[in-house]
Amino acid sequence: MHRLRTYIEQIAKVSDEDWNLFSSCLFQQDYAKRQLILEAGKVENHISFIEEGIVRVFIPKEDPEKEITFGFSFKYEFISAYDSFLSREPSQYQLEALSKCRVWSISYEDLQRVYKKTKIGNLIGRLTAERLFLIKSNREQSLLNESAEERYLNLFHQRPELFESIPLKYIASYIGITPQALSRIRKKSL
Repeated sequence: MHRLRTYIEQIAKVSDEDWNLFSSCLFQQDYAKRQLILEAGKVENHISFIEEGIVRVFIPKEDPEKEITFGFSFKYEFISAYDSFLSREPSQYQLEALSKCRVWSISYEDLQRVYKKTKIGNLIGRLTAERLFLIKSNREQSLLNESAEERYLNLFHQRPELFESIPLKYIASYIGITPQALSRIRKKSL
């Protein structure tokens, strides 16, 4: 939980009183490799901070080879089907542990209480939402403005850890190409 406070304090200083209320609402969850954290069609009730592991965000399909991966979260990052969390509507996508994961979670109801009862809660919520928006916006712009090769090279330079720990078929889906096209781009780039 220490890492979570450090992460939050990169955004804003948190008093011990506010931290104690916030941290009292957190609970630990452990997931096995390939275990679903959230299933499509369910409402997201938590925002979680990853203490250990990698989470994939994807749209499931009947044929697993056609699943669409559109996000990853790593150790010391937040994960949530945030649109479902905010709207209280069922998620259209799933969250899956790609490795053994340990997360610290807070429920929707508890987070609303933290927002109301702390001095810093709303600021942290707003700044975290702004960071999530920028990540989403940058990804959309990348898909619209860059070639597949440019997306691969940018991803390789920005997040090299992806290539060490995530199956290439998920990376191919993430950058919007087939595994075969990714293989050709990788050979060309070497």
